[in-house]
Order: sequence, then C-alpha cells, then structure tokens
Amino acid sequence: MYYRILILSILLFAFGCQKKGCQIPEGAAEIPVTVEIERLEQPFFKIRSKEEVTQFLKSHPLFARKFLQQGQLPDSVLQNSLYGLATNPELKKLASEAEQKFGKMEKEKEQLETAFKIIKYHYPDFKEPQVKTFVSGLSQDLLVTDSLLVLGIDFFIGKKASYRPDTYEYILSRYERDYIVPSAMLLLSNKFNKASFLERSLLAEMISAGKAYYFVKTVMPCTPDSLIIGYSAQKLADVNHNEGKIWAHFIEKSLLYEKSPFVVNKYIGERPNTPEIDATAPGRIGTWVGWQIVKKYMERNPDVTLPELMANDDFQKIFDESKYKPERR
Repeated sequence: MYYRILILSILLFAFGCQKKGCQIPEGAAEIPVTVEIERLEQPFFKIRSKEEVTQFLKSHPLFARKFLQQGQLPDSVLQNSLYGLATNPELKKLASEAEQKFGKMEKEKEQLETAFKIIKYHYPDFKEPQVKTFVSGLSQDLLVTDSLLVLGIDFFIGKKASYRPDTYEYILSRYERDYIVPSAMLLLSNKFNKASFLERSLLAEMISAGKAYYFVKTVMPCTPDSLIIGYSAQKLADVNHNEGKIWAHFIEKSLLYEKSPFVVNKYIGERPNTPEIDATAPGRIGTWVGWQIVKKYMERNPDVTLPELMANDDFQKIFDESKYKPERR
C-alpha cells in the first residue's frame, strides 16, 4: 500500500536540508552576466495601426523571427493577426492583469542572474540569452533558444486571471508565477543534456529526465524541489516517504528495460496520477525516480562535474554506479 504522511515533519526536514545546500559555487557570484528583462507586451499593446505593427516587428527582429515566426507566414497575414491581438480589449485586460501580477519582475531577474552565473561557472562559453516577456493570448508559454528566452507571462498569472491556459487541472496547477523560471531552466537544460536516441527504454528516459531536474536544481539551488518537478509539497512528501515502495513496483514488474511507448509513457508522460502504483501516486513518477538515481550517482561520484554528467549518455553506467536501491519502509 502507498502511504500518505503528515507533511510538517517532511517540510521541516526538507527546509533544513535546503538551507544547508542553498549556496552557489564559490566564485560563481563574481561571474559577470547581463540580464535585462524586456517587457515587449508593454509597447505591443500601445499599437494603434498596422503600420505600428510593422515597426514593432522591425524593432525586435530576433523576437519576431523566433517567437512570432516572422518569415513563415506572409507579412500581411502576420501583420493583420498581430494587429487584431494588439487591439483586442480582452487581451489587453489579460496583459493588465499580468502587469499587476509580475510588476517589475525583480524576483525573476535575480533568479535568472543566479542561474546564468552558475551555468557560466560550469560552462565558461555560455552566453546568456536575451530575455523578453510577452502576452500572446495564451498561445505559447515559453521559448528557449541559444540567443533568446521568452516568458509568456499570461500563462503564469495564476488562479485569479480572467483567462487561463486550456489544459487539465493537474497541469494548470504548474502555471503559477513561482514556476516560470524553473520551467524555463528545465527547457534550457536540453541544450546540455545528451541522450542516446537509439535507446528509448523506460530507464533511459527516467535518467534523462533526472539529469534535467538535476541541472535545474544545480543552477537554482535555493528553489524547492516541488517547483522543479511540479509536485505539490504534499505529493513530494508522499513520494519521498514511499520511495522504496515506488522502486519495488518498477523492479517487481520488470519495467526498467521496457521499450513499449505505451508503457513508458505511463510513467514518464503527463497524467494526473499513476494508478499502477497507487491512486494517490502522482503522474510522471518515473521522472522523479530518475532524479533520485542521478542524485545518488552524483553523491557517489563527487568528482564528476555538471558538464560531465550532462554529456554522459550512458544511462546504464549512471544507473549501475548510482547503486540506487531504496529500502521499503
């Protein structure tokens, strides 16, 4: 049986561990980075003519090409579409709500500065991307490329927004302000996270996801694990308490080397829960287990650097050397 536990003791334990580990690498703080969050929704919703749409696109060529996909549609079609958005009163209302929610985005700027410093500490050639925000009418939440990071802040206004993303409630719970930078860093991890495309077993997918979460925790060390993986504090307390039982399920059902996409997706993909383990077990439970395996691997191999971990596509080696085997309680 999968047991729930009182959350207070787990939170106190997690908070204590977090405080001890909430430090950036020595020397990282002095690394120079430039983070300026350009609020593109502000000039966009001042547009009053189609000519001003054209000028907006010319003023922000990288954003226009990468986020608005200029060049993939006839200019007239894009111009008409953007003019309709810029003058839509309901969308303007949503933009106003986003402005009230995020203010000057000082918290996000500080988080990004710290994350970029730590990334550059580990990857000296890393060049921090331009950071923009936009309100697109809930068409795209995030865009991360080598040169551009766009935060679709209308997705992350929260429960009081006039309009919310059209998705399931268990996913909607992650569209809150506190998740925006961790979610962006999770996408950014793809730039560094090497995986073998020839091996698509459940274990390989678990460890690939685990490496991604490990990357985010490394570059955002003061961020609660719940915001990185997207579980509530109670769900996270439950899976930590039931770690041995969860692992036993994978072993007893001989799932680790399963390659059926249908089976793999049960444990990796988005679901409200994982009833194969227990009705209260959260979805994506395999990614959480993968994170625990990677943590154990790094604990046992303290000389392995973050770049070495992310470049390692030998999931079997990571698993074997982690010696991961949590005990059932």
